[in-house]
Amino acid sequence: MKKNTGKLIGLLCVSVLTVSGLGGCGSKAPAPTEKAPEASSDAKTEQAAPKTNEDILVAAAQAGKVGNWGLGNEYEVKALLTKYGQDTSYLSQAFDMDGFDDDSITLASAMTYNELGLVKNDYDGGYGYGDSVNVIDMNDEGVAMLEDNIFTTKAFAEANPNTVKAFLYASIKGWEYAAQNPDEASKICFNYGSSVSEDHQKYMASEVKKLVETDMSGNAVSDIGNMDEAAMKQTLDLAKQYIKLDDSVAADKLSTLTLDDIRNTSYLTEALASDGKFDNLEKTDVSIQLKWLPQAQFMGYYVALEKGYYDEVGLNVTIVPGGGDISETTAVNNGTVDFGVTWVSNLIAANAGGMDLLEVAQIYQRSGLVLVYKNDNFK
Repeated sequence: MKKNTGKLIGLLCVSVLTVSGLGGCGSKAPAPTEKAPEASSDAKTEQAAPKTNEDILVAAAQAGKVGNWGLGNEYEVKALLTKYGQDTSYLSQAFDMDGFDDDSITLASAMTYNELGLVKNDYDGGYGYGDSVNVIDMNDEGVAMLEDNIFTTKAFAEANPNTVKAFLYASIKGWEYAAQNPDEASKICFNYGSSVSEDHQKYMASEVKKLVETDMSGNAVSDIGNMDEAAMKQTLDLAKQYIKLDDSVAADKLSTLTLDDIRNTSYLTEALASDGKFDNLEKTDVSIQLKWLPQAQFMGYYVALEKGYYDEVGLNVTIVPGGGDISETTAVNNGTVDFGVTWVSNLIAANAGGMDLLEVAQIYQRSGLVLVYKNDNFK
């Protein structure tokens, strides 16, 4: 570009000289050009007004460039599209952000603790967009659904109440420590075979802390694991509206599900009211399957294991990574593992389909799902 500047300036000089020569042929100087009126301050403000979330969503939706992974992660996106009068279709998004990077997806789904960090940061695996990107937050838009919980089957909970309470007591203790010490928690997760870099693990822990300690309205949460009634109801209501089941019996069951069909608060209440001593454990060797691979998304369980919190309550706990052939809901339902971590919407769909799963604690108190976009694409 610099090489072309001299030629451009030269051409401009020739043009100016030519115009000056022509002007000298007449006896009168040309009349001054009338000055255009300045734009009003209101007009300037209007021109500079930033695009709203609605503007951005509508533009991306009408261009067919809203992305999501599906697999039960799409309901909030569909609810948001409906809120702004758009068709609920979306592009199938891969589990990387390459589609966002090359603009084939201009409004991409991202978890605040995972993909958003890769988009913004320039560490190993990151895209390095920094502050040139922004997000639409499901919590702010009123379409948030609860995510990571702790669940088991109703039958297991009824047959092993002391084991469930002991597991909850130690797990919540692990989550409390992890939230207070996210850097240390990230290192613990990394040492247990993390699927991501140490830098990303540290970022992830700092963001997961926010999901554990802040509710959908942005208020601080002190009682980790709490199953907030309003947030649970919003999740169930949105699930009923946007989960589509082919089986008519399952669809009918979904429409009639209540909160009492999917959660029980008594195990957590009694566990946290205890002194951490649990006699007569019905089962001492238990396992929990995660929703995904080892990472700080699940840091509370790894901290509880590393710090000996499970040992303290008399449990020998095995943590089973997710992402394999058997989903966490199926693994818990068929007894392959005793506990699981899943999104509440997945548990709802599973119960509608005939499973008998029971949430016993809600770890994430707000949604971590956002839609990320490049500012330059929506000027």
